[in-house]
Amino acid sequence: MVEIQVDGKKVEIAEGSMVMHAADKAGTYIPHFCYHKKLSIAANCRMCLVDVEKAPKPMPACATPVTQGMVVHTKSDKALKAQKSVMEFLLINHPLDCPICDQGGECQLQDLAVGYGGSSSRYTEEKRVVFHKDVGPLISMEEMSRCIHCTRCVRFGQEVAGIMELGMIHRGEHSEITTITGETVDSELSGNMIDICPVGALTSKPFRYSARTWELSRRKSVSPHDSTGANLIVQVKNHKVMRVVPLENEAVNECWIADRDRFSYEALNSDERLTQPMLKQGGQWQTVDWQTALEYVANGLKQIKADHGASSIGLLASPHSTLEELSLAGALVRGLGSDNIDHRLRHAEFAPSEGVRWLGMPITALSTLQRVLIVGSNLRKDHPLFAQRIRQAARKGAKVHAIASCSQLPDADAWAMTLGTTLKAEAGDWLQALADVATAVGAEKGVAAPATGQAHDAAKAVAQSLLSGERKAVLLGNAAAHHGQAASLLALAQWIAEQTGASFGYLTEAANTVGAQFVGAQPQADGRNAAQMLAGGLKAVLLLNNEPEFDSAAGAGAAAALDAAEMVVTLSPFKANMAFSDVLLPIAPFTETSGSFANAEGRVQSFHAVVRPLGETRPAWKVIRVLGNMLGLPGFTQESSQDVLAALGLAEADGVTRIPAERLSNATRASVAASTATAAPAVASIYQLDSLVRRATSLQLTADARQAQGASAA
Repeated sequence: MVEIQVDGKKVEIAEGSMVMHAADKAGTYIPHFCYHKKLSIAANCRMCLVDVEKAPKPMPACATPVTQGMVVHTKSDKALKAQKSVMEFLLINHPLDCPICDQGGECQLQDLAVGYGGSSSRYTEEKRVVFHKDVGPLISMEEMSRCIHCTRCVRFGQEVAGIMELGMIHRGEHSEITTITGETVDSELSGNMIDICPVGALTSKPFRYSARTWELSRRKSVSPHDSTGANLIVQVKNHKVMRVVPLENEAVNECWIADRDRFSYEALNSDERLTQPMLKQGGQWQTVDWQTALEYVANGLKQIKADHGASSIGLLASPHSTLEELSLAGALVRGLGSDNIDHRLRHAEFAPSEGVRWLGMPITALSTLQRVLIVGSNLRKDHPLFAQRIRQAARKGAKVHAIASCSQLPDADAWAMTLGTTLKAEAGDWLQALADVATAVGAEKGVAAPATGQAHDAAKAVAQSLLSGERKAVLLGNAAAHHGQAASLLALAQWIAEQTGASFGYLTEAANTVGAQFVGAQPQADGRNAAQMLAGGLKAVLLLNNEPEFDSAAGAGAAAALDAAEMVVTLSPFKANMAFSDVLLPIAPFTETSGSFANAEGRVQSFHAVVRPLGETRPAWKVIRVLGNMLGLPGFTQESSQDVLAALGLAEADGVTRIPAERLSNATRASVAASTATAAPAVASIYQLDSLVRRATSLQLTADARQAQGASAA
């Protein structure tokens, strides 16, 4: 540790740190533009010049290493004069368009100009003009004359997103940030460039000119998409969601969110929202009141149970539903006497429940791994924020190995990180590829592997890598979880992890995949699984927050099976499943209800409604609770979602609510079956994951969405 003095305060800080870090620790603010705590140091804005005793000139705080006994003054005449001079230079070419700038009210340059800028400029020459760029549907680069060349966006692409999509060309007053070849910015994390831009050069294209920042209310929430559980700030005006930005949480999403977390809010205000209950009468849809709709459903369930037995009733639930919704859905179905409930809509194999499958480690540990083998995942698109953490580890020297299909890993740059050994194989050959690695591990350790494989050079390279290093993991992706031989893949992953000292687990698909397992949203005894329910035979089907044609392995074939049922009830925020449903019940999306999600590490995060429900929309947990009452079932007396959550027996430590550790387990007693030909697993592309992203206009205009649409059309 080194001790220095900052504005009279003594600060102890690690050797190799910069003056800026010491000032942060001392609680002293130094003005800056190019410095960002998550990015490398560029030292090109010079706004952070400070007075260091014995130094002949002001020094940049972000790029000056601390030395023992250093004395720093951040507010001396020398420092202030230097900072004001830099501000004067920055404003020479900056346009005077604050009144119409979309960044007004949250612009770092605007804020600092008040304290460090002059009341007038000494420069009368014409200001430079930079031509606007069109980089896609998410980021607006219409006013690049505002750019101050801090290069935060460039460094973000290189270091966090892993792909350099923006760069600086030319020199001097001709310098400009551009995609160079005129291409679009297609990173799945691109929206973070908007947040880190300190001026109004990069702004949100969907949000542009729709509200002023001071008109917005800011409310905390949690992302309903992938299993990261990213913390959000939802910004609201006149009871309408206008924008979504990240809420910093180092343990979960740091200060980043994926583009689907940021822009999916567009669907909340779309024309496809279902705002009133609807009944299909004589083949025509009619809007009705809640009492009529719920009585129709309750009477229908009673009649079908009486005519065909409780086992003819089933419920398919989305793993994007909240803990409270899934818990009550299970209670409803089982209260009727049925065990037909499942959230595993895209699975092809349904092994008996042995434990709640999870990541197998804290999310933060992904950033510090030294060795990792990823099986059956398009990591960058399935889990953008997990990918950026593993990318951090790779930048520090971690060896990242993969067993994936050509579509998941078409080339070495597809995951935007340096990869070690990759075993490319189609889904039907993944078990054999993992058996090859297990055989190589067994050969190195002198033990027999649980499956017969070939210890070829690539398998040996992976095995030797996993046997070295300290912090390591074997992680199974969405496609591995949905695989026709998922249990065997898990058994092999478990064996490899035990032999190499690695942890193992699932990246987990949805916002509440872990929570759905915890509350038992799957058959516990002899109930039908999702595939069996979607194959037909049920007389009454309740669809909670999902569209089987898009959200299940059955795909388009689900429609015919559901159409044959006597009654299909869809609970959705959207006009969904209209071809085969008999009742549509409008339930609230995550912004209009309170609830909780359990992310991949088992962390339970609760949130409140940030806007009032649209039209006659009601929270799904309330709808299910009322149905339970109308059916005369016990246990439906909850007054709030907190009452539902309190009954689940969650654990709490250090202010964090979690699923009890004894329930989280990836251990399996399954044996490894012989490798057989297996159909490609059902996996949603990045902007087809759930009903919200599918209806977000801007996300559907991205390159990723267009590519997926082209593939499905082919």
